[in-house]
Amino acid sequence: MRAFPALFLASLALVLGASRADPDLLQDVCVADLSSGIKLNGFPCKHPSTIGANDFFFAGLANPNFPNNTLGSLVTAANVEKIPGLNTLGVSMSRIDYAVGGVNPPHTHPRASEIAFVLEGELEVGFFTTSNVLISKRIKKGEIFVFPKGLLHFQKNIGKKRASAITAFDSQFSGTQSIATTLFAASPTIPNDVLSKAFQIHPREVERIKVKLAPKK
Repeated sequence: MRAFPALFLASLALVLGASRADPDLLQDVCVADLSSGIKLNGFPCKHPSTIGANDFFFAGLANPNFPNNTLGSLVTAANVEKIPGLNTLGVSMSRIDYAVGGVNPPHTHPRASEIAFVLEGELEVGFFTTSNVLISKRIKKGEIFVFPKGLLHFQKNIGKKRASAITAFDSQFSGTQSIATTLFAASPTIPNDVLSKAFQIHPREVERIKVKLAPKK
């Protein structure tokens, strides 16, 4: 019987260990080998003799990128695909530029929480809890807002000039699911009758939305 507590504690330690987030690094760095054909959770490491400063550098967030789309927003990611040195570090960033009235539409990041810092302009931002409660606020230059991991959220430029924000994530590759695109431009497509019943609209309207959101060829 005395063996039972030890066995229980050992099992508990295994369960708690298995439920942890990203493990600690086992080496100084693990620069992603993006060209490797090996598939795993993350990216395999480049040999240390082949890495350099550029593996940890990215200039893509320095200047605004002006949106030229129907949403009026443009996201520039600075994740592990752009900065291989982020592999296994659990962090990444992005820059979002907004035209007047531009919207970063409702979307989620399944693998990360997000913190947004307004560089220029004024935004209306918000997220939705799983109880369908909207938590929203107007934020301006120099202010910060946080979006919890996995929750649906959005931003809109409510100012009279262009706006920009820098966002940070606690993941090297947070993932993004835009709700409208996911539902109406999936491949293979979601049956029209499913979307029709979900949104309480006619199937013909579903088809119109699908045509509008279809990837440009």
